Amino acid sequence: MIAVDSIDVLNPRERNAQAFEDIVLNIKKIGLKKPITVTPRPGAGGEERYALVCGEGRLKAFRSLGELYIPALVVNVCDEDAMIMGLTENIARRKYRTIELLSAIPRLRSAGYAARDIANKTGLSLGYVQGVLTLMSHGEERLLVGIEHGRISLRTALSICNAGKNDEAVQAALEEAYETGLLKGHSLVEARRIIERRRVSGPSLTHGSNHKKSVVTTSSLVRAYQKEAARQKLLVKKADLTQQRLLLIVSALRQLVADEHFLTLLRAERLDTMPQYLAQRVWPTASGP
Repeated sequence: MIAVDSIDVLNPRERNAQAFEDIVLNIKKIGLKKPITVTPRPGAGGEERYALVCGEGRLKAFRSLGELYIPALVVNVCDEDAMIMGLTENIARRKYRTIELLSAIPRLRSAGYAARDIANKTGLSLGYVQGVLTLMSHGEERLLVGIEHGRISLRTALSICNAGKNDEAVQAALEEAYETGLLKGHSLVEARRIIERRRVSGPSLTHGSNHKKSVVTTSSLVRAYQKEAARQKLLVKKADLTQQRLLLIVSALRQLVADEHFLTLLRAERLDTMPQYLAQRVWPTASGP
């Protein structure tokens, strides 16, 4: 049992508020199922302190619940190994997110590890690691966000990156992706949108000509992910509102067309037709009145 106040977080991560609330409720209801992992670190005044290796969410949950002590496994590792252990645990989870991989790889690279070392330590393929590092070194934030959301494959993104600003080469990369099955239907449309934004505004998500070229960091990727997630949520809300309005219109039309006098008036004014899409909703089992 380790005192909660004696544990320092080496690499704090931003996390989804709802997911964190679920962790808190789960721990409050059934307790901690898996202890956190810490490593000893001497405090400034010589007191005994610990650096967190794995389990930041669980530690924060305990703090929010007012717990003074938390079950922990104590290991003796250096800061770099502690960081790697934490990243590896996140990546090894059953349902990791692509954004976590895109965040972990540059952090390991900045710690001095080569691509092959990162692949060996995380269990990722060497090609995947090298591909992500290549995109990051070229500042291809738009392509990285596209990979995160599953709109474009890493292989296609690398082909586009290698094409640079050559529009013909970029189009050739798209055609190859389509022919090989890497892009299909809606994915092809989304990929074209990404490429068009990249052509107009550049590969970075930083807008404006007065901005200096920014270095792709973990924080910038997370911000880009959050910004895109917020845009997608707004799009869903607009779609739901449009759907509700359409249902209201369909419901009103069904009541109106059930009135023969109203239909007679429409025929007299030559307004007795409507778009096929709307007609199929008003008369789902027939072609019309």
